[in-house]
Amino acid sequence: MIAAISLLHLISQPFLRNALIAGIAISLLAGLVGYFVVLRAQVFAADALSHAAFTGTLAALAAGVEPRFGLFAATIGVGIAIGLLGNHGRADDVVIGIAFAWVLGLGVLFISLYATGRGAGNGTASTATLFGSIFGLSSGQAQFAAGSAFVLILLLLGIARPLLFASIDEAVAAARDIPVRFLGVVFLGVVGATAAEATQAVGALLLLGLIAAPAGAALLITDRPFVGLAVSGGLATGSTVLGLLVSAQIPRVPPSFAIIAIATAAYMFTWLATTWCRRRG
Repeated sequence: MIAAISLLHLISQPFLRNALIAGIAISLLAGLVGYFVVLRAQVFAADALSHAAFTGTLAALAAGVEPRFGLFAATIGVGIAIGLLGNHGRADDVVIGIAFAWVLGLGVLFISLYATGRGAGNGTASTATLFGSIFGLSSGQAQFAAGSAFVLILLLLGIARPLLFASIDEAVAAARDIPVRFLGVVFLGVVGATAAEATQAVGALLLLGLIAAPAGAALLITDRPFVGLAVSGGLATGSTVLGLLVSAQIPRVPPSFAIIAIATAAYMFTWLATTWCRRRG
């Protein structure tokens, strides 16, 4: 009873309530998008977009504009560019490698400009981009993050069936007049927007874990695509909620670390359990 009262009191705090509003929506999006990222073997592309998130934020800070503008513009732009330059809308490793190097190079440039410009004395925004700042979200920022995440979820669900077909058998999908290239480019744009969203929760350095770990566990649990989507979204959301509660109870534990640690632990447990079941069977 005492624990329940303490938990209710904790959830009533604005910082945690805002974090849960944003975190649940963002993690559900990351879990759903991550399922297709892993299924399409595009984890390297998601990693490149995490670096684009940091570079975009630095570009916005150097230009003196809203950091979120640079964050979303860079990740979505790089995601679409990777899709357009790749084969049939898929992220080609060579293209990703070049984009990776180019984004990192721009990051070095913008760090220099930012350090010598108007924001030289304030590294809060860039640090928040790297490591996440979900407990620092205002009510308006949390609502914006949740609203944009649900728009992206609806977009993803709208293309889920043809995208699944194109992901499993690209040649047959193309033969049946499914716009494989278009779907691939749109999907990578959604991955870019998801990277921008996830950066607000766990930071650019750790967002790949929130995208890949729940999806990897879901693919181990089931080979039914839409069940896998639900499992991936559920694991990502559960990891975020539990991570936020742990971090709120133990302030020394950063929320981004707690979220990723739980998501990774869920993947490892799933891998061990499925491996044990296969050996027993």
